[in-house]
Amino acid sequence: MTADTPLADKIALVTGASRGIGRASALALARAGAHVVATARTQGALESLDDEIFALTGHHATLVPLDLAEPAGLDALGLALHQRFGRLDVLVHAGAVLGAITPVSHVEPGLWDRVMTVNATASWRLIRSLEPLLKASDAGRALFLTSSRAASPRAFWGPYSASKAAMEAIVRAWADEVEHTRVRAAIIDPGAMRTRMRAEAYPGENPADLPDPSEIGPMMIELALLDPGLPTSVRTFRAWKADREGLAPSP
Repeated sequence: MTADTPLADKIALVTGASRGIGRASALALARAGAHVVATARTQGALESLDDEIFALTGHHATLVPLDLAEPAGLDALGLALHQRFGRLDVLVHAGAVLGAITPVSHVEPGLWDRVMTVNATASWRLIRSLEPLLKASDAGRALFLTSSRAASPRAFWGPYSASKAAMEAIVRAWADEVEHTRVRAAIIDPGAMRTRMRAEAYPGENPADLPDPSEIGPMMIELALLDPGLPTSVRTFRAWKADREGLAPSP
């Protein structure tokens, strides 16, 4: 371990790693020395990520094509990681779906089921599958991405807001259960960033006005290294950045 690679020899799993905040987190973790296990639905996008990680570090990632809506894959993930690595040091759960921006009364049952499955149920399945591996680490860290819509639902955001609120509740309950172990969890709100999901939600917005997802990488590294305590509140990227710059967060 060096100042440039504080996560050397650590094993880090990133969901939703093929694009956006998941991809940026995977690259930051790899640059910090971690061996990245990257999951996403698309093999080609994972291979592109691996090419970039190899160019940066000289090491390949472990690629796991995985649909968060498929229970069998999530249940098998823990066993596969146990057989190969025996532990997990960092989990960054960035995978999620937006669904549709539509009135609650217009939401189709299939859409509701998929949003809740990917955003809420998959979080529980990951915890269920990976808890023993995180406990096997010297300092297991589980970082879950959320949205301000979880605490402040808005018209037409029903399924997404409900799924993220459920995810937060699951993570807080679990973090309380493992408080007396070396595992710690954190809930992070990245805010508005230049991602595909943001563009889907706000098609009229100029992406050039938003932070690039790569800016959140240092925050993820910091949380992977520190003891964040219990996730009684959501950590926001905006507040983290303002603190590092010595500024008050903008309203």
